[in-house]
This record gives sequence, structure tokens and C-alpha cells, in this order.
Amino acid sequence: MARLRSVLFWIHLVSGVFCGIVVLIMSVTGVLLTYQKQMTLWADLRGVDLTAPAGTHRLSNDSLVALVVQREGKTPSAVVWRSFRNAPVEFQFGRESRQFVSPYTGAVQSTGSAGLRAFFTKMTDWHRWLAMTGDSRATGRAITGYSNLVFLVLVVTGMYLWWPRSLRWSAFTPVLWFRRRLSPKARDFNWHNVIGIWSALPLAVVVTSGAVISFPWASDLVYRATGEAPPPRAEPQRAEPQRAEPPRVDASRAGVPRTPQPIAVGDPLALAAQQMSDWRAVSLTWPRNATAPLVFSVDRGMGGEPQKKGTLTMARSGPIESWQPFQSQSDGRRARSWMRFLHTGEALGVVGQTIAGLVSLGGVFLVYTGIALSLRRLVAWRRRTAAA
Repeated sequence: MARLRSVLFWIHLVSGVFCGIVVLIMSVTGVLLTYQKQMTLWADLRGVDLTAPAGTHRLSNDSLVALVVQREGKTPSAVVWRSFRNAPVEFQFGRESRQFVSPYTGAVQSTGSAGLRAFFTKMTDWHRWLAMTGDSRATGRAITGYSNLVFLVLVVTGMYLWWPRSLRWSAFTPVLWFRRRLSPKARDFNWHNVIGIWSALPLAVVVTSGAVISFPWASDLVYRATGEAPPPRAEPQRAEPQRAEPPRVDASRAGVPRTPQPIAVGDPLALAAQQMSDWRAVSLTWPRNATAPLVFSVDRGMGGEPQKKGTLTMARSGPIESWQPFQSQSDGRRARSWMRFLHTGEALGVVGQTIAGLVSLGGVFLVYTGIALSLRRLVAWRRRTAAA
């Protein structure tokens, strides 16, 4: 037993030293991304007048969509309606551009908080692939993915090493609660143990779900654990040889309108209310062609609670083709969705986000105290070697 403990200790120490910096980066960025959705929406709508203009009536959804498309000269990538009173309609044009439009006049009330969104994008880049760009992103993703697996090893071995040899309550007290008036070395040891044990189980969930996000084989394991075959993956597209471009045709002479054509969306809010009376957001992903059905995502949560979502598919002629709530999905798909949002804690609402943020903050202190204890051990070893 003592030999096993010694082996696990050195695995714990060496793993922490080699991956400590990457784990620290992921922990710090995880803390900063805790309330990303709430903070972004607050910043986007800060200063927006939510009162209805006097003497005006709410525009129909079709009229509002047509107005924005014709004004901008391009189609949006997504449209989002929210349920709170007089909420502006959000038109997204890719990831970088968006407009919050008055549902009464069609005027642009806000273009979102570009600064805050850029900050969160940068933090996400650091969290996922260490801010690497281009082809280097695959390398950064591999580094963070394997460091995440090492973090899981640290959590498991740390729980074993934390367990006192004696089962008396007096043996648990020094490593279960924070203690005051300790030397720097004893303080770091105390913090490392206390923070580690109180955050061990949530950290295990966060780290395990992170592995599912990082590695396809881990994602496949989730499906297989439910007795379901993993869905097939799209093969990477091969680069085709360049061909000579056909001569361009003047759109005005060819009779093709220059302005993209809007689509008729009808009244998806009323249809969504029939399926989910307490909905909070309805989003439309713009169809790829003129015959594709309209696919709406209906959400009664904050955006990260998969059990509170459903998908409404409508034909262009108006009738509902299908309604797929979360409960109608297969066990494997539901489990995979849960794993995705357990990583951020959003699957459990604000409480889950708070727990995920706190254990990420705990990860920062675990790395700091772990490296500090390792450096002290190294210095003491060198002193002993020099003295010998």
C-alpha cells in the first residue's frame, strides 16, 4: 500500500509539473467564461429602449425580415426572437456582425457589444487551442485535450493521496478545512488539500466532459455506453483542382435581382407557444436554399440547458413538419448533449455555471500551490544533495 501511494504521488507530481501551465490557462479562461451568455446579452441590450413607441403597432415577422434583408442587401445567418416585453429581434450576420432591431419600426437599436464579444472570443481561443491560429489550431487543440486528460489523472490520484491513513476524525480535520497562521509551505499544503477535495467531484465532471468535447473516441464512448452506435462523421473534404471560372454575367441584364430575397417565416412564435408555452427564445437558422424547410430552435432556458430545448421544423407552405423536444432524442444523443453543457455547468442553469466557475477558480489555486510545493521539494532535495 505504501509503495502504491508513493507511485501515485510521483505520477501526481510529475503530471502536474509538466501540464501545470496549460491547466492554469484553461482554468483562468474557464473562470472568465463562466457567465459569458448572460454578460453578453446584458452588454448587447444595455441602453436599448424597451418601451413601445406611441401610436405604433408591432410589425409582422415577414415584414420585419423583408425590411432588414432589403436594407442590408444580404441575408442573415440567423434570426432570434426573445419573449420579454418589447424585446428587439436579433439578426445575426455570421459570427462578427449582428443587429438588434425594433419589432415596431425596424430601426437598429443596437449592434451589440463588439468589445465584450471580442474579449470572450479571445478567451475561448485560449481555452480551446491556446490562441493558435490557422493550421496550428489542431496542435493547440491536441495540447489542451491531452492536458485535460492529465488533469483528470491529477484529480483521481489527488483524491487517493488526500485520503488520510487513519480514519479518525482528527486525521481529516487538517486536510478538510482551511487553517490560519501557517508557514508558507504548510499553508500551500493546506490549501492544496482543502481546495482539491471540495472541488474534486465537480472537477471530475468538468474535466471528463471536456475530454468528450476534445476527442472523437471519447464522444463515441458516450454513445456506446448507452448501447447506441456513434453517428457517422463527415469525411474531410479533399481539395479539388482549380478550374477556370466561367465568365461573369451582369445580374441586371440577366434579370436576377441584386438584393437577396427574404423568406416568409409566418408566425413561429405562436407555433412555438403551442409546443412550449414558457419559451424564452426562438431562433431561426437561415435556410440554405429556396426549398429547404424552416428549422426553429425553441428554448425555455438560458441557451445552455439541452433538456429545455426543442426543434420545430416547418415546411415553406406553413404547416409543421415535426416537433422534436429533447426527450424525443435517443439516449446517446441526449447523453452527448448533457456532456457538452456539463463542461460549462450550463446544463444545471445558473447554479451549475457558478459551480463550474468556482471549481475552475479552485483549479487556479491547485496549480499555484502544487507548483509551489514542487519547487520547495526541489530546493530541499538540492540542498540535501549538496550537503551530502
